[in-house]
Amino acid sequence: MWQLTGNKDPIPNYACRGSSPLAAVIGDNQSQMSITIAQLLGVYKQAQISYASTVATLSDKSRFPSFLRTVPSDDLQSLVIAGLITFFGWTWVGILAENNDYGLIGTQMLKEELVKAGVCVAFYEIIPLFYSQEKTRRIVEVVKKMSAKVIVVFSSAENLYPVMLAIVKSDISGKVWIASDGWTVSPIFNEKDFLKTLKGTIGISVPTGNIPNFKEYLYNLHPLRNTEDIFVGQFWEEAFDCRWADPKADQVILPEVGREKKLCTGKEDLRTLKIRFFDTTNLRSPYNNYNAVYMVAYALHTMYTCEPGKGPFFNGTCGDIKHFEPWQLLHYVWKVCFQNTMGREIFFDQNGNPPAAYDILNWQLTSNGSFAYVKIGHYDSGATGARDIKMNTSAITWSEDYAQAPVSVCSESCGPGDRKAILEGQPACCFDCIPCSEDEFSNQTDATECMKCPHDQWPTKKKDGCQKKTIEFLSYQEPLGIVLAVISVLVALMAAAILVVFIHNRHTPVVKANNRELSYLLLLALILSFGCGLVFIGHPTTLTCMMRQIAFGIVFAICISCLLAKTIMVVIAFKATKPTSNLKLWIGPRLPNALVLACSLVQVLICVTWLIMAPPFPQINMKSQMGKIVLECNEGSLVAFCLMLGYMGLLSTISFIVAFLARRLPDSFNEAKFITFSMLIFIAVWLSFIPAYLSTTGKYTVAVEIFAILSSSAGLLGCIFFPKCYIILIRPDMNTKEFLMGKATGSLKKTK
Repeated sequence: MWQLTGNKDPIPNYACRGSSPLAAVIGDNQSQMSITIAQLLGVYKQAQISYASTVATLSDKSRFPSFLRTVPSDDLQSLVIAGLITFFGWTWVGILAENNDYGLIGTQMLKEELVKAGVCVAFYEIIPLFYSQEKTRRIVEVVKKMSAKVIVVFSSAENLYPVMLAIVKSDISGKVWIASDGWTVSPIFNEKDFLKTLKGTIGISVPTGNIPNFKEYLYNLHPLRNTEDIFVGQFWEEAFDCRWADPKADQVILPEVGREKKLCTGKEDLRTLKIRFFDTTNLRSPYNNYNAVYMVAYALHTMYTCEPGKGPFFNGTCGDIKHFEPWQLLHYVWKVCFQNTMGREIFFDQNGNPPAAYDILNWQLTSNGSFAYVKIGHYDSGATGARDIKMNTSAITWSEDYAQAPVSVCSESCGPGDRKAILEGQPACCFDCIPCSEDEFSNQTDATECMKCPHDQWPTKKKDGCQKKTIEFLSYQEPLGIVLAVISVLVALMAAAILVVFIHNRHTPVVKANNRELSYLLLLALILSFGCGLVFIGHPTTLTCMMRQIAFGIVFAICISCLLAKTIMVVIAFKATKPTSNLKLWIGPRLPNALVLACSLVQVLICVTWLIMAPPFPQINMKSQMGKIVLECNEGSLVAFCLMLGYMGLLSTISFIVAFLARRLPDSFNEAKFITFSMLIFIAVWLSFIPAYLSTTGKYTVAVEIFAILSSSAGLLGCIFFPKCYIILIRPDMNTKEFLMGKATGSLKKTK
């Protein structure tokens, strides 16, 4: 306040300075102090340039209009730390934050950046500004208990020291520490106790710079020449382990003082000291201080060289270099842009911040048992506008627990073929890996969702990609198709052979007695029914799909109609033997032919209507079987299909009932018993076909229908024609009218 007012007794909002106005304030180091001073200096529009205060709050120009700095803001530091964490693939990290604006605001921005990058915070603990044993013990317990191997610390070295010391004493190892710029290059951790714990630490720091002639300047410092600087004398005493004589002290006790510690003579030479203080090759905070001073110097120079009438103020006026107002110099400071000794361009953006640049350092042990801060990466937002972190991973030395970058995750990554399932009540980084379902896949690590394959593809066995679906239909090239085709041909040939036998023996009593025309027609229909099985095999086409069910329905209707006609003719023949019966008129080929024609025409009408309204058609079925494209025939109209089967079932039922009732009629050539048994087989086959047909898919549905056709047709062929073939071929002695009539006479006598 004395500097601002020019008065020994500070008076707010009052200035009474002499001919040497205050140009600017350089500092402070700590953000907390800078915030306090910046609020005051902002009232006077007095330029303040800090070389180390990084808290993001100071970028708010509505609160701190005259504050500027030569060090980047913490929001960019948080961005770099988040980028560093994602670079190594760490998704499970802990955070320790100093309990002030620097720690709290910095970590808040860090957490926001981590959330964007998909990184989870395992724990968040506050480092107290004043030592607390209870809070320190809690931090140690959390660090020890949690599985996170990476811990970010936003703190100053002084406040972190007691916490880190407690961690060292607890023998906690296997952690990678990420240091903010507040303690990255602090010498207080360069002690033997910390070497094991902090080895491999990765820190963020402002870049180094070279100040010309600075080392010579330091060597020329002397308490007797720099009397206005009280710190030079104190440094001298520390460096040479001596003590300056106090001129006010009693001369008597001077010898006693000399015995305790030697007196400084002033003839000591700083060049003989081998201490790090004189290593000016890696200046960081001092170099930013150097840049801050030069910003003011350039601003003063611009004001000094301003030509009246061309100035930036009212009517082109310039600021008077001897009597300028604070706001005038502040205007020039905002406009400064120059290249420093390292070739970097220095200027201020609209928030009073310089171009952001950071060095990424790795704490490595040297041969003398101390830490060396080795540069392993860099970030620069001003050079090319890019914001990528440049890293040299081969230069990194990790702690003794790791030969390479450790893995810090809450849950192990889910590989291709799995997806992440977030655990309830846990952070997003803690999850289980669940395999994709049968019809889904994932081809990347840590997929949140599985994807569907294209309609013509199917997931691989490992669910990590897609492959072409196999095309399936009952073909002649596969064993099942070959077996069914061979059986169809063999039984068709057998039926044809029986037809030949019947035609060859058409004049014998066995053939003549059972309506040989109907027998021929039935055998021909059975040959066609066996051949129907071949239409079901092969690549489905529009023609084959229509032929399959239509041919099957009509041929079987003819078969059953023949059996029904045979049975009815047996009944009529028996009843016609009575003297008073009028049924003799119906004996002959007209009635059975009419019955067969009429019953078959009904089925033909159903099938023709089916073909007109909604005929069967080939379709590609991709849903019935996983991983397969089934080529099949769609029945078109399910109602028509059921109506066709239902009519066939009705004919079978009627034929069975009539045959069952006529099974005991006393006729030597009565086929009713054989027809009854054949209808039992027929009905049983097709009743069992329905659940089997509905429960199978793909080519096996077709195979079930072929099997039903073959087995039911074979049942008819065996039950009706095998006994007759036995008589014709093996027992020709029974194939005579006398033998058969004799049996008939005997039978009639028995019934009477």
